Amino acid sequence: MPSLGSIRRSFTPWSDPAAKPYISFRNVTKRFGDFTAVDNLSLDVYEREFFSLLGPSGCGKTTLLRMLAGFEEPTEGELYLDGQSLKGVPPHKRPVNMMFQSYALFPHMSVADNIAFGLKQDGMEKAAREERVAQMLKLVKLEEFARRKPHQLSGGQRQRVALARSVAKRPKLLILDEPLGALDKKLREETQFELMDLQQELGLTFMIVTHDQEEAMTMSDRIAVMDRGIIVQTGTPAEIYEAPNSRYVADFIGSVNILEGKVASSGDGHVTIMGGDGRIVGALRDGKAPANGETAWFAIRPEKMQVSRARPDGADNAIEGEVWDIAYLGDMTIINVKLESGNVVQAAMINRSRLVDDPIGYDERIWLSFTADSGLVLER
Repeated sequence: MPSLGSIRRSFTPWSDPAAKPYISFRNVTKRFGDFTAVDNLSLDVYEREFFSLLGPSGCGKTTLLRMLAGFEEPTEGELYLDGQSLKGVPPHKRPVNMMFQSYALFPHMSVADNIAFGLKQDGMEKAAREERVAQMLKLVKLEEFARRKPHQLSGGQRQRVALARSVAKRPKLLILDEPLGALDKKLREETQFELMDLQQELGLTFMIVTHDQEEAMTMSDRIAVMDRGIIVQTGTPAEIYEAPNSRYVADFIGSVNILEGKVASSGDGHVTIMGGDGRIVGALRDGKAPANGETAWFAIRPEKMQVSRARPDGADNAIEGEVWDIAYLGDMTIINVKLESGNVVQAAMINRSRLVDDPIGYDERIWLSFTADSGLVLER
């Protein structure tokens, strides 16, 4: 049976009706004066899950995690961790650690002393503390940097020190607020996989706040996309990317072309819409078709479009346009195409060969073709 995306995950407790959530937000609202940061939100997260909250600045994602950590109290609603209510429980008594974007390392302490700080505060004996610090240094591959101060480390190394300090106390839950935001692109990509490996090795539950779509897609078991204090959609990375439930989600995650039209007909899981760019046939997301004559939007990712100079035979959909812009990115080429309606859409081609006999150039007339299942018809 076909599945969304090229990866099938074996860890799917949210699909098991008998599985009990590890973290539960139940009708949680948080107001700051007249401003509602989180609005009647409910969410379940499962033990050992790597869960991401994704959304633009100001959508409420950090406020949500600050309530979980105990730095804010909900105005309304309840929070539960491992079946226990967190109402009135102060931050230092919650089995939760939070790693901040700034890392918040003590500049006058060595790497080892930074990692040991929380253990010392908890009264752990010196011998046990030193053993735990050694374990953490080995875990994050910083054994040889134990005596260095934070200013003597690179950004990626400081990030790993902060991570080691966060997990040294063996919390049940680790909250990460934009943990990779200060790193350059290449180091950020490397660290994403290190975080995933570390989470699997320790068997902890990770909740991460990020506005970086690629970061969330790479690391997460599931993603919740937020907007203005509410969760718009929750799903696996493949579900969020390949089956967005709205234009907002489709547009927020990755690149997408969205074409508007009126519903002309529907059947067999597909909808035909007519718009300024002609007839387009797309797939239904959940089987419920909009009524004929209603406005709908066809959403398709750039990599799902095929580019050719001649109109392809037998294509479900084919649109002609003029090459408007070309961006060569090394691994792929992005082509912006201006359609007859004036809409500009984007197609992406993987550069599988170093040498190309007859590359497409500016101002050429080309055809974009795609199957009916390559994109979705959305009602909102």
